[in-house]
Amino acid sequence: MRGTRGPNIRKAQRGPVTRARKLDAIDVGLIEALQRNGREAFRGIARRLGVSEATIRARYSRLCEDNILQVTGVTNQLGLGFEGAMIGVRTAGPPEPVADEVARWTEADYVVLTTGQFDLLVEVVCSDRRHLLDVANRLRGLESVTSTEMFLYLEMWKQLYDWGAQAPENGKGAGG
Repeated sequence: MRGTRGPNIRKAQRGPVTRARKLDAIDVGLIEALQRNGREAFRGIARRLGVSEATIRARYSRLCEDNILQVTGVTNQLGLGFEGAMIGVRTAGPPEPVADEVARWTEADYVVLTTGQFDLLVEVVCSDRRHLLDVANRLRGLESVTSTEMFLYLEMWKQLYDWGAQAPENGKGAGG
C-alpha cells in the first residue's frame, strides 16, 4: 500500500472471481496445506498427498491463475498503524461498474457485491484518518453512488483464513 493520499489506482489483482469449480482431493490437500503454512515446501506436500512435486507445482500454478489461491503474508492492519474500515455502498443502478472502479484502488483490499441494504461492501486500508476521509469522498463522488455508510475498525478481534477448500457439510460451519 502506498502512503500517498492521491487517487491510487491499480490493476485489480484478484477479481472478479468466477464461480467455484470442482476441486479434486489433490487441489483440496494443497490448499489446506498452504492455509496451515504458506511456506511449506512443495516436496513435503507432494509426499503427504502421494504425488510428484511437479504435480503440486502445476496445481499451484493453475489455482493461482484461476484466482482460487493466493499465498501471501497476512498482517493486522491496525497493529501496523493503518486505519481500516468497511464501507457499505448503495448505487442508483447496477453495482458492477462501481465495483470495477473501486477494485482498482490500492486502498480497497476487499470488494464484494451483496444483498440487503448495501449493493456492495468495500474494505479499505488507509495510512491515517485524513487518507480515509479522502477515500470516502472519492467513493461518494462516483457517478452512480447514492450513499455510503462507513464502519471504522477500532480493534481486530479475529482474522482467520483457514476455512479449508470444501463447502461446509450440513450444519457445519467453515473451517470445522
